[in-house]
Amino acid sequence: MQLAEQWREIERSLPEDWRSARVSLAVAADADPNRVALIVASLAPDRVGPGFRFDVRPDRNPATVFRRLDREGIRGRIDVLDTETKVAAPEPVRREPRAAHAPLAHQWAGIVAELPPDWSEAYVELELDSSDFISRGALLAAPLNPARYRSTSSLRFRSASRSGYGTAPAMVRRCLERLDSERITGSLHVLRVLSHTTHVSTQGPVWRVGGRLV
Repeated sequence: MQLAEQWREIERSLPEDWRSARVSLAVAADADPNRVALIVASLAPDRVGPGFRFDVRPDRNPATVFRRLDREGIRGRIDVLDTETKVAAPEPVRREPRAAHAPLAHQWAGIVAELPPDWSEAYVELELDSSDFISRGALLAAPLNPARYRSTSSLRFRSASRSGYGTAPAMVRRCLERLDSERITGSLHVLRVLSHTTHVSTQGPVWRVGGRLV
């Protein structure tokens, strides 16, 4: 069987999704291996004794090379050593849509309702949904004296229920309503809270966070 015919049989037996194949070509003893090397040079073969090994792809079909070998009367045998098939694309990861946050003012009302009745100071974090909200959000919430925490999209502030250092709960709610009116979204978290503190010649207690007093 001529080489071109052997290749047609091999090609029909390859998987439908093949993308490359490692092929060996063993030529007959009476063939001139140097002449064969010249003809198959376009396939960038590795020479192994009197034989050759090379990679083929669907877009790099060796049929023309094998027909030329046939025309020159060069006999041999073609074998497929290995094949590689196309890698299936991974299934897209389905992500559940992020639950919409309640309006910030509504979140604050819920937080205040859950605090102890005698709470006096709270350290609160406003985690914004986008870094695009930081500049405008900090401006609208200026009465809270917000501080940005590291490089995150979070602003932190203090609130005091009666006196001392911290924004009054009613003013916190008003600032958050301003954010809600401009569709600035996020979530509120109480990080620390104290109850029934007594201020003796001070504006109230402080916390040390990240080496800073807040």
